[in-house]
Amino acid sequence: MNKLLFLFAITGCLYLPSTAQSIKTPSPSTPQFVKQDFGLSSIELSYSRPNVKGRKIFGDLVPYGKVWRTGANQATTLNFGDDVTIGGVKIPAGKYGLLTIPAAGTWTIIITHQLDVTSPAAYKQDQDVVRVTAEAHELPFSLETFTILFANVTSNACQLQMIWDNAIVSLDIKTDVDSKIMTQIDNALNKDSRPYYTGAFYYLENGKDLNKALEWFDKAIAQNPGPGSFFIVYQKARCQAKLGKKQDAIATAKNGIELARQAKNDDYVALNEKLIASLQ
Repeated sequence: MNKLLFLFAITGCLYLPSTAQSIKTPSPSTPQFVKQDFGLSSIELSYSRPNVKGRKIFGDLVPYGKVWRTGANQATTLNFGDDVTIGGVKIPAGKYGLLTIPAAGTWTIIITHQLDVTSPAAYKQDQDVVRVTAEAHELPFSLETFTILFANVTSNACQLQMIWDNAIVSLDIKTDVDSKIMTQIDNALNKDSRPYYTGAFYYLENGKDLNKALEWFDKAIAQNPGPGSFFIVYQKARCQAKLGKKQDAIATAKNGIELARQAKNDDYVALNEKLIASLQ
């Protein structure tokens, strides 16, 4: 009998793993993936987000003077879809590790070729792409969950901000958009289907040759005759105004009002009226 009971017990133990259900619980440091459109491409960020949980963070849980994975669990990585510049160093498009060395008042931020650094022992300084020193500013509040975000995003610059507990640190990232767009414009305008409006508007908004922009606005209007060109006519009036051709700008804006009314677009009627008022 004892042998039989023993056999049943062993059989039950062998059977248990195949029938028991796994238990899923939330990660204590949740992973986050962020994709930020930037320049003509994007930046992808991957990291894990630990919580304060009543602990002293910097100088204790995260020691001063030691390499930090800048998160928890996995290595923190950045994938640049296009070339960027950080700390005056041009970084080719690709995937890189993000590491930091926190200190009181200042941090060292490291972009590295290493994609698997989860402890100081794994770090190899000869794999650095660039090192940047950044000020650590004290916040008037405490943020429970470690957060990395993209802030102050413009067409050619942004900041990668790291925030945890009562500290915030920012890394400036830049990209060369202008030369690429200028090349696109030059190439596109030498073809049969010429995007005159796009090129003219870029010139107008970015301080390029306004006379060339005016020439292209006229060609864009010729490509789109009638009420449908109301938005092009308005930008042409703006261009004339910037060139100091006030009377021409007023006449063009008045034409723009009529076209916008025909197109039943009250917004552009108002924009032209404001432009005229600013020139009188």
